[in-house]
Amino acid sequence: MGPWKLRILLCVVFLVIVSLVALAITFRTTPLLPAVNLPASNPIAIGTPLPPEPTPSPEESANFVGRLNLIIPVAGVRPDQLTDTFDDARSEGRVHDAIDIMAPAETPVLAATDGKILKLFHSDRGGTTIYQLSANQELVFYYAHLSRYADGLAEGNVVKQGEVIAYVGDTGNAGPGNYHLHFSIATVTDPKRYWEGTNINPYPLLHDRTP
Repeated sequence: MGPWKLRILLCVVFLVIVSLVALAITFRTTPLLPAVNLPASNPIAIGTPLPPEPTPSPEESANFVGRLNLIIPVAGVRPDQLTDTFDDARSEGRVHDAIDIMAPAETPVLAATDGKILKLFHSDRGGTTIYQLSANQELVFYYAHLSRYADGLAEGNVVKQGEVIAYVGDTGNAGPGNYHLHFSIATVTDPKRYWEGTNINPYPLLHDRTP
């Protein structure tokens, strides 16, 4: 190979290396944006803030008042005995997102409405718990700190409003002797992912319910 051919080859190799380095620098300095739920007609500029996580609002609960006929899910508890603890602070910077219904140990816990038992679960925080899906599959009702389940209760059971499904306890992080039902309601789009719903305040739905 003559000297001039060698020089041409070296020039070509040099240009290829420079192009690869420039491409690598461009790739490293361009931030990757996670997918966001925005219309395709609106391009996403670099640095665009991500949409905030959905948060419950009073309007969401108000939308169900008058058309969602729930009963208080603890036997013998009256509406005037309820306390709105939905926005109360909890450990680790959490918000309660539920209400606590105080009652003596072993008070029957009732199905707040008709629906299907999705999951019977034991956790460190909730203790003995129940996830119930509403008949229209739009809401999940969560009952926690239970002492035990009602005899014969199983996942997949269809329960009627007012049916005894469990008993008030102090399991999980409720604290010994702090007997109450932790009760929450969440709207869901996919019942199979029942743990990913958006919580709404049960208090107005139970306190301001139509008799």
